[in-house]
Amino acid sequence: MRFKILALFAAAALIAGCETAPDEKAAAGGSGGAQASVAAKPMPAAPAQRVGPAAGSNEDFVVNVGDRVFFGYDKFEISADAQAVLKKQAAWLQKYPKADIIVQGHCDERGTREYNLALGERRANAVKDYLSALGIARTRVRTVSFGKERPVALGHDEAAWAQNRRGVTTLQGIPGS
Repeated sequence: MRFKILALFAAAALIAGCETAPDEKAAAGGSGGAQASVAAKPMPAAPAQRVGPAAGSNEDFVVNVGDRVFFGYDKFEISADAQAVLKKQAAWLQKYPKADIIVQGHCDERGTREYNLALGERRANAVKDYLSALGIARTRVRTVSFGKERPVALGHDEAAWAQNRRGVTTLQGIPGS
């Protein structure tokens, strides 16, 4: 993707570098004989290229749909905010039927390792159940719990804990996933 953008800029620089500016003396009728008439030709515009992730890619899923939902303390119920994200995920998955997903359940640091592994599994299964209710085949969704083992925020306060209580959907079967 970076190579495409770099190539686009290089091509634009080449085109701009090849353009010649009209001679001011000739256009103004200065010395040198006959007056030259220089008509400026507008250059055709390059076709607009879409900037952003390729449709159907892992980046498309993360940027345009959202790959995570958040849970309350010691909860595994799907909130209204989470429902909105999961509805977008289900629509995307219906559009790309070759994509399978893994739903990861995560917890904050409070509680024992065993308790958080079980809670993370309940969170992942809640996401799977909700997606299934929206028409996504259960065979396309795997679940895994990481409990408190993979925090994204390392703080020891409510803000960090809230970021760590999450379900993360990762794609399988999509290039770049």
